[in-house]
Amino acid sequence: MKLNNTFKNVIVEATWLLYLLLFVYAAMNKGLDFEKFQVELGQSPLLSAFAEWISWTVLIIEFAIVLFLLFPKTRIKALYAGFCLMCMFTAYIFIMLNYSSFLPCSCGGILEKMTWQQHLVFNVFFVIIAGLSLWFHHANTQFQKKKSTWFSPLHLLFSLVASTAFVIVLFLCSEEIMHHQNPFIRRYPQHPIMLGKNVDLKFNSYYFAGSSTDRIYLGNYTDPLHVTVFDARLQNKQVFKISAIPQEIQFKRIKILVRGSYFYLMDGTVPCIFWGRTSDWKITNEIQGSHHFTSAEPVDTLSAILRSNNGRNAAHIFSSLKADRMPRILYNDTLLSQQIDGVFDTDGMLAYNEKMRSMIYLYYYRNEFIVADNNANLLSRGHTIDTISRARIKVAYLKDNTQRVMAAPPLTVNSMLAVNGNLLFINSKIPGKYEKEKLWKNAAIIDVYDLIKNTYLLSFAIYNFNEHELQSFIVTDNYLFTLMGNQLVVYNLTERLRKEIKVLK
Repeated sequence: MKLNNTFKNVIVEATWLLYLLLFVYAAMNKGLDFEKFQVELGQSPLLSAFAEWISWTVLIIEFAIVLFLLFPKTRIKALYAGFCLMCMFTAYIFIMLNYSSFLPCSCGGILEKMTWQQHLVFNVFFVIIAGLSLWFHHANTQFQKKKSTWFSPLHLLFSLVASTAFVIVLFLCSEEIMHHQNPFIRRYPQHPIMLGKNVDLKFNSYYFAGSSTDRIYLGNYTDPLHVTVFDARLQNKQVFKISAIPQEIQFKRIKILVRGSYFYLMDGTVPCIFWGRTSDWKITNEIQGSHHFTSAEPVDTLSAILRSNNGRNAAHIFSSLKADRMPRILYNDTLLSQQIDGVFDTDGMLAYNEKMRSMIYLYYYRNEFIVADNNANLLSRGHTIDTISRARIKVAYLKDNTQRVMAAPPLTVNSMLAVNGNLLFINSKIPGKYEKEKLWKNAAIIDVYDLIKNTYLLSFAIYNFNEHELQSFIVTDNYLFTLMGNQLVVYNLTERLRKEIKVLK
């Protein structure tokens, strides 16, 4: 029995020394680069909503464990605290591996070079040796003093269950907060997109006119009647010229859109919306009855959604154009929410969601987007995860209040958008918590939202290509295409993103 107790004492002594080394390294590593530690927690889908207070709490507890492990009188209690903390870390990694919506690049743990699976094994080992040591200590104390101590083996089971339950509660609460009450903390999963091929277009005047399952269409602002078509892998290129253009019309700002087997030629200054088939790229008809518009999205060959300055005091207003029998326009003056002047404060980007048959309008200067049906009737309002709910702009009125101009540079909240089915992709201009300045200098940040659930999903970075910043992008079922300078760059959507795209009927 004496030899057995000596062996148990050796295990206990070795364990507290291992825990001392472990927590000295862990606490110092976190303390010396505390900002990085907070960033890692902020990117965790389990702890991101509580990253600020958890980061301080964990650091303080780890230093306290180190301190109390140094004194014989508090050593066992410190080891017990370390056991509880390691149980929490283990439960955290297990939940992340099996139930998390994604895994960030780093687990924010003790040894950065470890994978998530290796870290789980590492933590389990330390949980086991601490549990055994506490058990051995309890048995030795009872044998030597012939009485029970404050600790019993039941404490191990209770601590394990309580620690796991605590982490589970944090996980459930964090999921609810991040999806519905986001305190502006972004989630960056591992590699939602992978860089593919690029093509040098020679000019930077191209824009995305549309896409299909296996093709991407580019318009050109300086050569507005030509459409460039690439296959999805950017291996084959074709150039088509739109024909049968009405010669009597003085076009000023032509824009081309491609939807399925149809193309649309629009100019809101004329105003006009012509259409034809992509089989011959010949204009054959017109959606008649249009008024002047600043933005438009065709719904089909007989209808369109228009944004114009026909509202009160020349404010932005939406309308639906129907040309099936007699051309008619129906205005909706409740869709846009005026905050300041009705023009600059309601300015934004319009897109049409073919799969959901709805329009999306995203404000430039506030954290809000609108989903409306084909008649410009409101379906829902959503919010981006930043906190800018009111446009931060200053408007000056010139020439006897007949001309409006920006009196100061505005704070742009949202810069670009793309939509594919239930997913809305937004290029945000507002940094979130725990995001480094270097990231924002070298990349454009894309936030992804689920339009059906009206929730934030994740974020990813599109890094500058050949020192060129992102100018525009479009998303298909399998690819994300970008224009950066003269370059057309394609990215492959990985399974993490593809599985979020719902099949809509």
